[in-house]
Amino acid sequence: MKNVSDAREAFGVLETGGTAQTAAMRLKRGEESGPLGNEHAQSVQVLLVVRGAVTATVGDKTFRMGPGDSVVVEKGVAHRFVGASDEDAVTFNVYSPPAY
Repeated sequence: MKNVSDAREAFGVLETGGTAQTAAMRLKRGEESGPLGNEHAQSVQVLLVVRGAVTATVGDKTFRMGPGDSVVVEKGVAHRFVGASDEDAVTFNVYSPPAY
């Protein structure tokens, strides 16, 4: 068992099972999860904001997410998350099947 609150790195895998994987991401204001072309060809991603805020771009939509907000990123869809708050944004992510 891992706790998302213990995440200290920009991105880290928490646990990997046979059909799913969990990870935590920590973004400072303006820090990006990766280039907009970031996509997981084989995996669906579910992202939940635990703390702080992010600006999300998923496909052709851009929106702000705060604590408790979640989004599903379908396989192969370009996406990026950018820290958008003074406190570090912390997210909990599920990939199915595992992506990393």
